Amino acid sequence: MDYPNITISATPHVRSKDSTQSIMRDVIIALMPATIVGVYRFGIKALLLIIISIASAVIAEAVYQKITKQKVTISDLSAVVTGLLLAMNIPSSAPWWLPMVGSAFAIIFAKQLFGGIGQNFINPALAGRAFLLCSYPTLMTAWVAPGPDAISVATPLAILKEGNPETLSSLPSLLDAAMGNIGGCIGETCAIALIIGGLYLIAKGIISWRIPVVYLATVFVLSLLLPREGSNAVYDAVYELMIGGVMLGAFFMATDYASSPITPKGQIIMGLGCGIITVLIRVYGGYPEGVSYSILIMNLCVPLIDRFTKPTIFGALPKAKEAKKA
Repeated sequence: MDYPNITISATPHVRSKDSTQSIMRDVIIALMPATIVGVYRFGIKALLLIIISIASAVIAEAVYQKITKQKVTISDLSAVVTGLLLAMNIPSSAPWWLPMVGSAFAIIFAKQLFGGIGQNFINPALAGRAFLLCSYPTLMTAWVAPGPDAISVATPLAILKEGNPETLSSLPSLLDAAMGNIGGCIGETCAIALIIGGLYLIAKGIISWRIPVVYLATVFVLSLLLPREGSNAVYDAVYELMIGGVMLGAFFMATDYASSPITPKGQIIMGLGCGIITVLIRVYGGYPEGVSYSILIMNLCVPLIDRFTKPTIFGALPKAKEAKKA
């Protein structure tokens, strides 16, 4: 008997229209507001560092795949995203070779050696940043003020960490922090631009709201409970959200597909853990900022989180009943 309306095919039977390339393209689009603001604030040097970082990441991936006789997959744009994210995590005062070293490390040691895209257990861009921060701490913390003069300046987080009453009076306003008119990494200073990009990713369904919303909410609540300076606790907690890399980390790096939980409960735990570690490092740790290390630490916990938050298979018996039945 013929069944003309039935199509027989191999699994998977349900396919998404999204591809790796289209997802990465949306991430690049979402990063454009913060990238444009970063270039506007820090000048042509920032643009050159971004270009070098992206080019280095793409070349490192292509060369590695050629040497190991793999299919070259640079057209999926994942290396472009890694290079762009790394560039947004370094200061505009960095020498031209710094993003080259960071991108090569991110692509080869944090991504390709573990099997390539989808197999990395930590965020490659953050791994590259952590490597640069450990290897070249002076270069990675040489902050400059926005503008053509490139005057050395302390970031708001560094001022808060120092806690000197004389320097606390020089803290930028909340508006300056939100609009990116402060010292910091190229792509982390403008919170408004990062929020716009993050909302774009959520609206497009590229990322879930759980990790960024829980992450930011945790930072806000803990900043209320552990105030550092000032008499207005709510203002200070909002200020903590606007400065540093918390917006960049919450929307663009903690949500990395390969290194974040796949279950809804797991994503909530991921956001909660990142927020707690970030605030603890900021308040009690030796570094002014804790975003990068909080995400990397939680990346290492993802397999365990997924294991204990996986949903019960439909029709499966509880373990106790299975053992009794056996």
